[in-house]
Amino acid sequence: MDRQLSLSNFRNKTYDLLIIGGGIVGAGIARDAASRGMSVALVEKNDFAYGTSSRSSKLIHGGIRYLENKEFGLVFEALSEREKLYEIAPHLVHPLRFVLPVYKDSRVGMGLMSLGMWLYDILSLFQSPFHERLSPQKSLDHMPLLKSNGLEGAFIYSDAYMDDDRLVIETLRSACSFGADVANYVEALDWSHEVDKNGTLIYHQIKVKNLEPANDFDKAKSNFQIKAKHVVSCVGAWTDSVAPHFDPHWKKQLRPTKGIHITLKKDRLPLKDAVVMAVDKENRIVFGIPRHDMIIIGTTDTDFKGELDGVVATKDDIQYLLKIVGEYFPGAQLTEKDIIATYAGIRPLVDDGSKTEGKTSREHKIISNTKLGITFVMGGKYTTYRKMSQDVVETILKCFDIESKVKFCNSKTNEALNPLCTVDQLDKAKYLAQSWSQIFHLQLNEVSFLVERHGMEAEEILKFGKLNKLSMWEVELHHAVRNTMCLHLVDFFTRRTPLFLAEKNHGIELAEILALHMQNELNWSESQRNDEKNKLVDHIRHELAWQQQTF
Repeated sequence: MDRQLSLSNFRNKTYDLLIIGGGIVGAGIARDAASRGMSVALVEKNDFAYGTSSRSSKLIHGGIRYLENKEFGLVFEALSEREKLYEIAPHLVHPLRFVLPVYKDSRVGMGLMSLGMWLYDILSLFQSPFHERLSPQKSLDHMPLLKSNGLEGAFIYSDAYMDDDRLVIETLRSACSFGADVANYVEALDWSHEVDKNGTLIYHQIKVKNLEPANDFDKAKSNFQIKAKHVVSCVGAWTDSVAPHFDPHWKKQLRPTKGIHITLKKDRLPLKDAVVMAVDKENRIVFGIPRHDMIIIGTTDTDFKGELDGVVATKDDIQYLLKIVGEYFPGAQLTEKDIIATYAGIRPLVDDGSKTEGKTSREHKIISNTKLGITFVMGGKYTTYRKMSQDVVETILKCFDIESKVKFCNSKTNEALNPLCTVDQLDKAKYLAQSWSQIFHLQLNEVSFLVERHGMEAEEILKFGKLNKLSMWEVELHHAVRNTMCLHLVDFFTRRTPLFLAEKNHGIELAEILALHMQNELNWSESQRNDEKNKLVDHIRHELAWQQQTF
């Protein structure tokens, strides 16, 4: 990923496809289209995965609760994609067992839940371990902190957790390896187009602004135009505000919902498996998800009509989640003081007229205007992003001539996102972790952390660290700046590493040394370095405003 090269190419090329939006859908479309041989440009006005794509429950799952809505096709597709992601991104998507307790007053009893579990196994084509049915005592043996009063038993089934922000980054890196040009902090401002004498579209001209000029030339030329034969909007929850600029006849499509999460240290709620906590009166589900670095609790799911930018968790949101966890794990006695961090995002659900947000479908929707040469995509599940991207590209190709349709017919998104992070390469890296810890003078847990995140690519990262006598977080930073277009300190703390979410003090004690490294990499001035540290503190204050905490 070379930002300066992309900016240069933006000015000089006419692309088959310009993608606006650098979340998981935009990244997936860029990879799919570029893998077919299409010339692709992608711009994102913030950091990659800035919006919804870094604020999810960080799960790859079929969605067992969608069975109740009889969305069998959606669940089958999601489970199929889950298996595919195990293969192409084993360093980002990890199998996880889920425990679903059932109580006497649960809306769905043991019998009906058992039927749902068998259906889930069938729809997954039995590719993951079968579900288990536990008696009340075995349920408590398996999860001792679970509330015992009224417990009728529990079910254990398979799904997965993932690194949502890094999945976006790795998908974009793969897109670039196929020839795509991508850049963050480039805002689309205006749109015009060229047509021939018959009124047929020749190409679009999208006026953009480089919000992060790296030098005087960039500053002088920060506004420029990108030419493309087709434009696709992948701006998620912002679709209804962006689309009218392209299509004056646009009708509102979305039902945005807000979801918030809290993170905890593992010792405050020691879960070896994820837990599914049903909020029966509201027909919702809240998850407790163990990761290598933290426990995530979430999500809420409420209609949202406010400003999309800067959405945060409120005190009421926090109390809502703590109340649910307290009902399922009364012995844990969790309070606000146990919370490390919170994050909030907006889901771009397609409005299908459902009475509640919980009943609103997670199916995606594609609207393509052949005459205008513009396609909009919205909705969908994170889990199905690869298939959704494929659907979008094949829809776009209907706007191209026959020769192009034939030329660009073969997608290569079944290949691994990173050739150094295949299943075999990841296994090899794990085998070498012990010897690497000795060679590179790092603790085994630090090396294992890098290996799980980077597979065999960790070897080059560790070599660079040893050569420059760097700590684990320092080598992560250099890798992020050089390979993932990480331009700001807050981007590193929030979307390249789990520092903000997983560390009790959000890693703030590392800000000075990491800012120094970024200063050297990006040629910052002293004032820029200090400004970056201040922006990190401001971000933490903003996200945790409900705490009224100072740093």
